[in-house]
Amino acid sequence: MLALASVSVAGMAQDNESAVPEMKHSVATNSFWSNWFVQANLAGSAFYSNEEMGYGFSKSPFKGFRNNLGFSVAIGKWFTPGIGLRTKFQGIWGRTVGSEDKDLNASKYWVLNEQVLFNLSNMICGYNESRVWNFIPYLGAGVGRNMSYNRYAMDLNVGILNTFRLSRKVAINLDLSWYCFEPDFDGIAFDGPSASGWPKTRDNMFNVEVGLTYNLGKATWNKTPDVEALKALSQGQIDALNAQLADAQSENARLKDMLSKQKPAETKVVKEVVAAPVSVFFNIGKSKIASKKDLQNVKELVEVAKANNSKIVVTGYADSKTGSARWNQTLSQKRAETVADELVNMGVSRDNIEVVAAGGVDTLSPVSYNRRATVAIK
Repeated sequence: MLALASVSVAGMAQDNESAVPEMKHSVATNSFWSNWFVQANLAGSAFYSNEEMGYGFSKSPFKGFRNNLGFSVAIGKWFTPGIGLRTKFQGIWGRTVGSEDKDLNASKYWVLNEQVLFNLSNMICGYNESRVWNFIPYLGAGVGRNMSYNRYAMDLNVGILNTFRLSRKVAINLDLSWYCFEPDFDGIAFDGPSASGWPKTRDNMFNVEVGLTYNLGKATWNKTPDVEALKALSQGQIDALNAQLADAQSENARLKDMLSKQKPAETKVVKEVVAAPVSVFFNIGKSKIASKKDLQNVKELVEVAKANNSKIVVTGYADSKTGSARWNQTLSQKRAETVADELVNMGVSRDNIEVVAAGGVDTLSPVSYNRRATVAIK
C-alpha cells in the first residue's frame, strides 16, 4: 500500500518550502528507499461499547473495567517533510465493556491500519532537521479483529503523533488516538438502552502510546540547488565573453589609430584581449566554486600572466541583499581566497596574487550575479 501510494504522493509533492536560520530554501524529494522509519510503543487503551449507552457506567478511561495495556508496531515513510504514510498494527489485550467487571470484559484483539501523517511543524514552520518537537496529526482506516468473539470490523481513526528528537536516528513518541469501529466489534450479545447518533452507535477506543521511532537509512532532506545561481552561471559566462568582446573592440579601435602612426606589436594585441577580467560564480552563502567550468577561462588568463610574470588581482564579492555587511565582507574574502588557491594549483606564485574583498554589492542584476569573484591581470 505504501508503494502504490508513493506514486501519487511523490508526484504531487516534489519539494517543500523549508527554513534554516537566516534564510529559506527548498528541499528535494528523496528516492523511494529514503526516509523510512519503524516504531514500537507501549499502548494503553480505553474501550467504549455502543451497547453500554444508557447504563450509566463511568466514562473515565482510568477505570479498570474499561482499560488495558497493549503494544503497537508500525512502519512508515515520509514522502516530503510534511506528508507521510504509516502501516500500524496494535493489540493484544483489551476490554469489551458489557459490565463494570473487568474480568468479564477482558478480550483479545488486533487492529491493522493505514494512516496518512501530516507534519504540521514542517508544513507551517519549515523543515528543520534539528527541531526537537514535531506535531503530526494523522487520519486512517483499517480493519480489526476481536479474537475473543471472532468478530471482524472496519474502523476509522484520527490521532496526534508527537515526536521528540533524541538524535538523527531516534525519537521518542507520544501518540494520542481515537478509533471508531463497526458496532459488532465487541461481540456483546445483549441490547442496552436505546442510543442514537454517531459515534454512540459505534464501538470506540481511546489510546495513549509511548515508545520510540527509529529512522532507517537516509533520514534527512537535502537542500535543492540554487536555481537562480545556476542560471546565473551560464548567463554570467555569456556576460564575461561579451565584456571581453567589448574590451577587444575598444582595444582594436585604439590599435587601428596606432597603426596609422607606427607599427603595432602583434603580441601585445593578443595579450590585451586575453587579459580581460574573468568571473567565477558561487551559490548563495557559499565559498565553494559553484561550477568548475568557470575555471577554464581562468586557465587561459593564467597562461598569459605566467608568460609575462604579471601579477593577478582576485576580487571577491557577495550580494548585499543577503546577510549582514560584516558577514558579506567575510564571505567575499573567503571567495577570493578560494579562487586564489585555484590559481596556485595552476602554477601561479602566491607572491604574484593580490586578494581583495569587496564585501556585499548590488552592482549587477539579477542579484545572484553579485555572488562571484573576478580574476584580472594587474
